[in-house]
Amino acid sequence: MTVTLERPVSATDALTLVAPEVTDRLTHRITADHPEITAETARRIVGQSAAFIAASGQQPGQSLAPSELVDYGWHAFILHTVDYAEFCQRVVGSFVHHVPTDEGEQLTGGPRATRERTLAAITAAGYTVDEDLWPTISNDCSQCHAGCSDSPNSGGKK
Repeated sequence: MTVTLERPVSATDALTLVAPEVTDRLTHRITADHPEITAETARRIVGQSAAFIAASGQQPGQSLAPSELVDYGWHAFILHTVDYAEFCQRVVGSFVHHVPTDEGEQLTGGPRATRERTLAAITAAGYTVDEDLWPTISNDCSQCHAGCSDSPNSGGKK
């Protein structure tokens, strides 16, 4: 099944939500942790991580999950706790928790459905999706290499 995501006319590059100095710090962290990733790609990852976090906060309880590359950005952002907490408060209105799934646990509908749901949420939130950072996946693999998903809601309550 193919899902075509229609971007709103006013789709925003979520990188604009991240202060330039924070973008630089996160880009450096990503390239330091993953030397195979170029600085240009790392900057794109930061933008898609911001879009994912913002969409997760706006769509609580949707079982969204990052791609492997976007997950690198989310993890880098979380390590910068002050920057991450400020971003969440400013963009979402509350902290967006990182809730790993148990090994072998599948998110609702499996990896493909999770990817489609996540990209639809990012698009619905008004952000541009960088398709190259969200590769198509099979149902045989996990959406997130580390079993990560957004919190059940932005307040962390189940």
